[in-house]
Amino acid sequence: MKIAIAGGSGFVGRHIAQYFAREGHQVIILSRSEKEGYGNIEYVQWMKDGANPAPHLEGTDVMINLAGKSISTKWTEENKQEIVESRVQSTRETYKLLNQLSKKPEVFINASAIGIYGTSEQETFTEESKTTDEDFLSSTVQRWEQEASMIRDLGIRTVYARFGIVLGEGGVLQKMILPYKFYGGGPLGSGKQWMSWIHVTDIAGMIGHIIQHKEISGPVNMTAPNPAQMETFGQKLGEALNRPHWLPAPSSAIKLALGEMSILLLEGQRVLPKKAIESGYSFIFPELERALSDIIK
Repeated sequence: MKIAIAGGSGFVGRHIAQYFAREGHQVIILSRSEKEGYGNIEYVQWMKDGANPAPHLEGTDVMINLAGKSISTKWTEENKQEIVESRVQSTRETYKLLNQLSKKPEVFINASAIGIYGTSEQETFTEESKTTDEDFLSSTVQRWEQEASMIRDLGIRTVYARFGIVLGEGGVLQKMILPYKFYGGGPLGSGKQWMSWIHVTDIAGMIGHIIQHKEISGPVNMTAPNPAQMETFGQKLGEALNRPHWLPAPSSAIKLALGEMSILLLEGQRVLPKKAIESGYSFIFPELERALSDIIK
């Protein structure tokens, strides 16, 4: 297959690109900067003056959009605007690009996030659950999916891949590991908030599963089947690192340090991958202990 990935240079994008390249597929990474390709991975410039990626994408079977400014930055008004606009702009540009192709891809997979469900310590969310726009994160995801929905009008099967917290060598886990390495790890806030996580290997595996299963469309929760509360996650992380889990970080201190972005650590949601399970996807890392032991060696 020929697979194009916008935003394929980031933590998740690199893993997905390498996964499909190892499987023998032709991978095109759309990037703002000029880069040399390697193996069966090719870089094509886009969203820059003079860039014309369309001829390179003729014959593409799968289009994946992961592009957008990271949310792991201080949520100033300026950064919040960039976070939203980067996602809206990349999705609009993807629409324009796909509309130019004489033969459209069979499936379009747009990154999204489980933040669209809002936060709760009591509820469990599946793809059938109601969504909300009650806070910055959920409202951002709502706008992102609304933009992506236009691509259905091109006759392309469209999937909203709602990512949970992605664990791997890189990404947010490295920031969470740091205090444990210095023997300062411990509960964040109440510790009761849910963390719906997924190993990056299963992100790639689930995308492959979505591509093969043509009956799958719309929202798909990209989470492991066994979410954990933050207290449990911290304990398991300490065990994997052979470090104590003892020094609490109170909510007030986290809010003071991170401001509005503290919602990422202090609130969460228990999200289950109902569509993946019912369509027969077999998780490589369904349990947290196994996932952490694979990453932390």
